[in-house]
Amino acid sequence: MDTLLFGISGLPRGDGKQKFAYPTAIPYLRRLGLDAMELPFVRSVNVTEKNRDAILRSKEENDFYLSAHASYYINLNAASPDKREASLDRIRQGARALAMVGGRSLVFHPGFYLGQPPEQAYATIRDNLRALPDMGVDYRLETTGKGTQFGTVAELLDLSRDVPTCKPCIDFSHIHARGNGALTRTADFGKVLRAVADALGPEALNDMHIHISGIEYGPKGEKRHLGLRESDFNYKACLRALREYAVKGCVICEDSLLEYDALLLKKTYNAL
Repeated sequence: MDTLLFGISGLPRGDGKQKFAYPTAIPYLRRLGLDAMELPFVRSVNVTEKNRDAILRSKEENDFYLSAHASYYINLNAASPDKREASLDRIRQGARALAMVGGRSLVFHPGFYLGQPPEQAYATIRDNLRALPDMGVDYRLETTGKGTQFGTVAELLDLSRDVPTCKPCIDFSHIHARGNGALTRTADFGKVLRAVADALGPEALNDMHIHISGIEYGPKGEKRHLGLRESDFNYKACLRALREYAVKGCVICEDSLLEYDALLLKKTYNAL
């Protein structure tokens, strides 16, 4: 990519009276000045043969970026082989649907430690990720917000080196929550970006997928998403780091204010 795009996860809020579907949400978001939307496949894959043409046409007419968040019900470290295969199938379904509408990145949480040593969970998750076919989209492994979840920055960067179809999704809010308020200064965010460049090469900063939101957390990590101004997440410092490192790619706002906070992020970034 040659720029940094901004968008939302899910359908927009609008004025509270509008009802959106994907084909109508895209031009609405474009008129506001946003560039991207992450389709929520978290409970079901809701792109089908029936609506794919309308979504694809709207995407192309508005020069819009689409990603998707795969099912919440994925654990590639599950004890049961049947559960691991079901997780792989949910990922394949999401990738297939996203490819149908010209989408780029399928985001998911790869699994849980389940009391195992991290290196053991890593090996199992890595081997399952290698079983996924190349379906024309990037499998984006999302940093997680709780210590019980597999998905530190280091783990996901290692997987992105070990599995050619995988790339990281850097959720800065999750990193902040997992570390019980770990990211406060521009330098803290810069450290994460340096880790990406060191592990995957400087070119990785030209193709990033990023999540940002306000977040509530406690000693065990993430509790819930909040609006940016309701949280102690320092979004301005985060955006300064993205500017300093000339990051390109897509920033998705996941919080409850959706397009309003996504616009706040884009306008703040452009003003830096």
